[in-house]
Amino acid sequence: MVGFLIAISTSLQAQEAELTLDDLFARPKLTGTSPSQPVWAPNSEYFAFSWSEPGNSGRGLWISSNDGEEILLFSNTKSPSVRDIAWTDANTILSLRGDQLWQTSVSKGVDLQLMPVEAGASNLSISPSGKQAAYIQNGDLWLADLSSKQNHQLTEIGIAPLSSLPKGRYSRAEREIGPGIWSGPTYKWSPDGMTIAIHVVDRREMRKVPFPDYLDAETNPNEVRRSYPGDPNEIRRVGLLDVASGNIRYLDLPDPHANQVIDFNWSPSGALLIDIASDTAVERKLFVLSPGESQVKEIWRGVRESRMYTSFGSSWHPDGQQVVFLSDLGDRYGLYSIDSLSSKDRPQLLTDPSYDVLSSPIIAGDALFYAGNGVNPYEQHVYRLKMSGGKPEQVTQLAGQNIGYPSPDGKHLVFMHSNDTSPPELYVAGSEDGTAKKITHSPLPAFTERTWTAAEYVSFPSLVDDYTLHARILKPTNMQPGKKYPVLFGPVYSNTARNRWAGNYSLVQQLLVKKGYIIVQVDSRGSNGYGRSFREEFLLGFADQDIEDYASAVAYMESLDYVDPDRIGIWGSSYGGTLSVYSLLMKPGLFQVGVAAAAAVDPMFFGTDDVAIVRTPQTDPEIFERKALKYAANLQDKLLFIHGMQDHVVPFKTVAVLAEELIKQGKDFDFAFAPGATHGWSREQHYDRYLFGKLIEYFDRHLAEPSK
Repeated sequence: MVGFLIAISTSLQAQEAELTLDDLFARPKLTGTSPSQPVWAPNSEYFAFSWSEPGNSGRGLWISSNDGEEILLFSNTKSPSVRDIAWTDANTILSLRGDQLWQTSVSKGVDLQLMPVEAGASNLSISPSGKQAAYIQNGDLWLADLSSKQNHQLTEIGIAPLSSLPKGRYSRAEREIGPGIWSGPTYKWSPDGMTIAIHVVDRREMRKVPFPDYLDAETNPNEVRRSYPGDPNEIRRVGLLDVASGNIRYLDLPDPHANQVIDFNWSPSGALLIDIASDTAVERKLFVLSPGESQVKEIWRGVRESRMYTSFGSSWHPDGQQVVFLSDLGDRYGLYSIDSLSSKDRPQLLTDPSYDVLSSPIIAGDALFYAGNGVNPYEQHVYRLKMSGGKPEQVTQLAGQNIGYPSPDGKHLVFMHSNDTSPPELYVAGSEDGTAKKITHSPLPAFTERTWTAAEYVSFPSLVDDYTLHARILKPTNMQPGKKYPVLFGPVYSNTARNRWAGNYSLVQQLLVKKGYIIVQVDSRGSNGYGRSFREEFLLGFADQDIEDYASAVAYMESLDYVDPDRIGIWGSSYGGTLSVYSLLMKPGLFQVGVAAAAAVDPMFFGTDDVAIVRTPQTDPEIFERKALKYAANLQDKLLFIHGMQDHVVPFKTVAVLAEELIKQGKDFDFAFAPGATHGWSREQHYDRYLFGKLIEYFDRHLAEPSK
């Protein structure tokens, strides 16, 4: 019997060693279907979410009691996947499925098709009376009357996109009610249900840029609205829609072509808080429109030339007079309060100044909830602060990343948890004691039966200044004494030394570790968790001092006796691809091999959102001279470009121009492209398997074995 058990154990270990790229990208996914964001019932007794059990397709409607003791699938198994979820009262849920609105009764356990809606309906929201449901369709706001089961179009704002190809970040409507290209609100009901605040985005003044579609019957120029730094941006306005008449009154907010709307929120008494920031991130303003007033009033302004991120958010205090907002007034991001009625009031810090607040404030019951990195820079936890005073309390205890969703009464907390070896799952806990109960179990048995590698977190000194740098390292199991191993930095980016699950990136890292690579990720400058100066050194410094951070990390790794200094590679996507190619061009020999995916290599073709880190050619022309093309002659290491031809964020044209220059200079490099892939190639079916396969094969070819 003992011999038989040993044989089984040996067999299982052999099976684990055979993890392949096909395993990672098979359908259904190893990691299953991650649960959606939960939605609480107004009385805090239940919460609902969409999810499917391991191996099942689609998304069903699940409902759990606030203690997690009752968890049931409520949706009809034959209905389409659940999209949006909203409670009409403490017992009834409406959800969008296909082109139908479904109604679910919790007490009766009944799930029925209620009424049709317009095709493509999204952003479901219930009126305060519970008698009407609003939704967005083709950029316009529609109203569904739940009694008459009739749909009524409230606005005539939407204008169809230029492009007929519905893919890519910038393939958006010419004009619509909805978020901006990168962020922003959509719409919100006033407390009395008579008015809806809407976010209207107009892109008709933006540049037209072709992204040729070679997969059409004939080559399609496929123009989209896509501006460059210094160009006119999308125009973002806030309007007040009278539900009865359909009339819209637009608020007089400054420079809608140069300021993004972070959010807007109604107070219980009907005052509207509007949070805006300049596209450059330099200026931040809070406005309030009081009931009965026609003009907004500025209640606070923050200006700092060195600011480069717009990690902001705001909400009303339960008293309806104070405003709580996220800002970087101090060395760390914190939550502040300010009196909306007093022009002389100065913001008061509410949170601990020793760590960063990482989320917008959520007011629930008598408490304020937020995410922060108070334990260490690698973890994110949910904190609770009583509005009556006192110190913030850490609610979540599971090491990793925790995103919180408190119940309306503030007594319960649902949170999404993941870590280095576990994909996102829902847990529920009491907000007082934090004892957590797991709600979902998403991965397939093929995932849970394997052993996945946990990360180590280390720090080491910068070689160019006094900063301490931090890194996340995954090592192969059963490393042999005296053997030297290859090292892969990647995917590189800021804020990567984090204890969290990162989707396909995490799966690929685990595969590379099993193949014998040591994986390293560094929190280079620009990352949160280390103070304002470290974060803001990234301003006007792309692919500059952060490359020195990687040089310091390479030196640290080379000091370890199990690292082969002649087999070190780097890879990343988007700005991570930028870091990869610039590292090879600016510091030849630092890495022997680089894979640059979706790499931004010419700042003239950055997006309008990138003015927050590079400003514009008019204000900082020297930054826009830092094209990778200028350093093409320096290439001496192995380089593979990966790019999708429908990448709107980093146009394929830019890397094609760099490739042409490298060819002219007689440089040896490789190129893997995908005709229909976008900037999100790493998450797109078929493209992910093909392009990650190219990445792994490239490193295996050049780094897997010691050079002769």
